Amino acid sequence: MEKKKGLGLLAKQSIAGWIWLLPGTILIAIMSFYPMVRAFIMSLKTGSSASMVWNTEAGYSLFNNYVRMFQDKLFIRSIGNTFLYLGIQVPVMLILAILLAQMLNNKDLKFKGLFRTCVFLPCATSLVSYAIIFKSLFATEGLINTVLIKLHIISTGINFLGTPGTAKMVIILALLWRWTGYNMVFYLAGLQNIEYSVYEAAKVDGANGRQTFFRITCPLLKPTIIMTFIMSINGTLQLFDESVNLTNGGPANSTITMSHYIYNNAFGTGVANFGYATAMSFFVFILVAILALINMKVGDTRD
Repeated sequence: MEKKKGLGLLAKQSIAGWIWLLPGTILIAIMSFYPMVRAFIMSLKTGSSASMVWNTEAGYSLFNNYVRMFQDKLFIRSIGNTFLYLGIQVPVMLILAILLAQMLNNKDLKFKGLFRTCVFLPCATSLVSYAIIFKSLFATEGLINTVLIKLHIISTGINFLGTPGTAKMVIILALLWRWTGYNMVFYLAGLQNIEYSVYEAAKVDGANGRQTFFRITCPLLKPTIIMTFIMSINGTLQLFDESVNLTNGGPANSTITMSHYIYNNAFGTGVANFGYATAMSFFVFILVAILALINMKVGDTRD
């Protein structure tokens, strides 16, 4: 009896899967990986955009741009500022987001839709618009100073955006206002996938609100928490709009972020230094990848 020739079912399924994946893979390779390779090559060059040459041709070492960035005091300052925003804003924002999601997931709460919309609305606000609003609020004669003077907390208006410490505080508050609702939506979706019977069983067993939150809610939301943490780290390390629109990096570059400084080198005043800007961009990329990997490893509890 002759054996039937042809591919088996599993082989056909495997081929069909690769065929469906191929268009997306090609697009990702063209739109993401190819530009990454080209950018790395550019980071090994120097000169203006019209006449870039290899660093070695200009008399420097091949990785001169990477050496230069760690000798650049302003870039080091921008790293410190960015990690300050990350260290304060990200934990506070995610804690607020998960608490708000827990509150707004209450089945007995009235007008839940209205409250959820109000919390999420800042995320839909234009970046430029909300920056203008915050600049007006924290101006020397703005609403915040007016209220503080009326309450006799201060006697004269504080120059919030003209002092390094308070300017950084305004940027952090702006980030919290804009992105807390965005992360809340993810936690809310995660909470709605948790069966309510789990909470009822915990209540029957005598668990209080705090025990329920830390023993049930947080463990079941762990994948969502890791995802939002990685996205928040990624976004904060690339922080640009607030630094540009709120303080323009000032006063005296005290609030400038890494992305803002990279932009200044690539498209700011003077000759565009794409090679150096690309090298700094690669440094940011490596930071994001390392921190994302750490979070995934820490959060992965599989055996």
